Amino acid sequence: MMNSIDLTPFYRSSVGFDRLGNLLDSALRSDQNAGGYPPYNIELVDENHYAVTLAVAGFEEHELDIQVEGGLLTIKGQKAEENKGKKREFIHHGIAFRGFERKFSLADHVEVQNARLHNGLLEINLVKIIPEAMKPKRIAISSSKPSAQDTSALEHQSDS
Repeated sequence: MMNSIDLTPFYRSSVGFDRLGNLLDSALRSDQNAGGYPPYNIELVDENHYAVTLAVAGFEEHELDIQVEGGLLTIKGQKAEENKGKKREFIHHGIAFRGFERKFSLADHVEVQNARLHNGLLEINLVKIIPEAMKPKRIAISSSKPSAQDTSALEHQSDS
């Protein structure tokens, strides 16, 4: 049985991380349910670029589905029926062509840039786009000495 993580001490000293607990719980649950198939890598390409690579040998583009909804990246694979009339007889059957579904929670402002299937590897490129409002900005410091305009306004107020 899986235990839940108690983040109460963290919540006492942070603001705006309400969904962090749910995110961790769902990540732990989905990792157990996925059973390790297909294997994958998550790579930090540079400061704002990531790549998720899944080993999907034997799958073709039309058998794969990639969707993003509500900050959740979902990759599904379902093999098309082959040779419906002819039954294949295997001496050893070690290549898994079973269907799969992998889910990845995306951080705020992370978007799928593109996807590519090459040599049995499905690579999904992600980019973190930081909105202008969230980028650091320099704040000008005004002089403590009042300007001529400020001084005349003060004098006008004291005359009233």
